[in-house]
Amino acid sequence: MTPPVRILLCDDHVVVRAGLLALLDSAPGIEVVGEAGTGEEALALATKLAPDVVLMDLQLGAGIDGVETTRRLTTGTPPTPHVLVLTTYDTDADITRAIEAGATGYLLKAERPEELFAAIHAAAEGRTTLSAPVASRVMANMRKPRPTLTDRERDILAQLAHGLGNRDIAKALFISEATVKTHLGRIYDKLGVDTRAGAVAVAKEQRLLP
Repeated sequence: MTPPVRILLCDDHVVVRAGLLALLDSAPGIEVVGEAGTGEEALALATKLAPDVVLMDLQLGAGIDGVETTRRLTTGTPPTPHVLVLTTYDTDADITRAIEAGATGYLLKAERPEELFAAIHAAAEGRTTLSAPVASRVMANMRKPRPTLTDRERDILAQLAHGLGNRDIAKALFISEATVKTHLGRIYDKLGVDTRAGAVAVAKEQRLLP
């Protein structure tokens, strides 16, 4: 008999976790072995419980977010669990960051239970599952022409990728902070994002960084 897929839930909302626990308890071939309300707790429990799949929300309140938790889970000491993102967020930046962090699949919380169950089994086998709206966004982004950035905008993006703030970027490039802010606004517009992390994620996705 095939052993059940061992699941660790990670969501900062107690009510959501309770609902998922009740739902998954009724699913054939799936066993919830633990639940976490923070990224840090998920990392500790994953080490202790060795789940096959971690069902991961992206926004986790205080502490590290779901993307960073995913990155640490998937790059830890083998055997590492597969991470299946289950979230309400479907922006291009969120999808890109999660996939780059090592997520095996990306589902929206509006999915039907049967779709979730199937995705969990697929994730346990290392197969990718994307919600239909997410798959459509991924395909659309692949078809989009890459944005054209100036040399200066590429320089600033490279500094962003290294985690520098506006003041440090200005010093490194010998320009004013006001100029940095102006360039950042243009970069955000071209990449269709509104955060520094989003800009870096899309730049990596589009291979715009050196």
